[in-house]
Amino acid sequence: METVKTARIAVRRPLWRKAWNLLQFAFTLVWTAGGILVAMALLKLTGSPRGPLRMASKMWAPGLMTGAGAKLDVQGADRIDWTRPHLIVSNHQSVIDICSLFMAVPVPLRFLLKQEMTRMPFVGWYAKSTGMLFIDRDNPRAAPAMLKAAAKMMSEGWQLCVFPEGTRSRDGVVGEFKAGPFEAAIRAGVEVLPVSLDGARQVLPSDGFEVNPGPIKVRFGTPIATTGEGGIRDRNALAQAAHAQVLMLLENGGRV
Repeated sequence: METVKTARIAVRRPLWRKAWNLLQFAFTLVWTAGGILVAMALLKLTGSPRGPLRMASKMWAPGLMTGAGAKLDVQGADRIDWTRPHLIVSNHQSVIDICSLFMAVPVPLRFLLKQEMTRMPFVGWYAKSTGMLFIDRDNPRAAPAMLKAAAKMMSEGWQLCVFPEGTRSRDGVVGEFKAGPFEAAIRAGVEVLPVSLDGARQVLPSDGFEVNPGPIKVRFGTPIATTGEGGIRDRNALAQAAHAQVLMLLENGGRV
């Protein structure tokens, strides 16, 4: 009798889990759409993307993280001089990485996103309106214009975040960093800031939408110079140095 009861519970649990995840997905859509509408109204009033970008870090991202039951643990952000622009490079585990980084970086943050994002309702509108950059991976001719725009953006003082693996890791292994985005940091003469993300893949896996409450750790490394004595001005060497730091951050719990 006890075995039958246990079997029935085992059948019910996945159904409850699916129903809960469906509610979380609905909340994500409604919260995102509502937040973007407010952000766009603010952009129209002020004419500056800074307010809408800070709304993402102060309202939108915390709301989604709370809804997912994710607890953010940030280390090393207080050691960074945020008055200076950086090319922030991070490993990529999940779509919730963007929420984590929005919250972890204490100043307005822009991302380099896939061109497909421009076609997403509300999200594409927000991203284009707030000055995000996009890369068309199917069009190699688009890369020079993107690099020029990225270098200009950072030269103007913006923090720009990229995921140089090019796609999300499905097994947690950090893939090779593509060297292209690092050329923009060299052109702008800004430091490259390695960041590691750990736990995001467990909270929101790459496949489907199945949320699992848990911790997400964001660890900031040591900025890598691209100018002056000791600065790295070869994009391949810069990509390798940043990749090595991210691996060390993941392995050593935030200590480089």
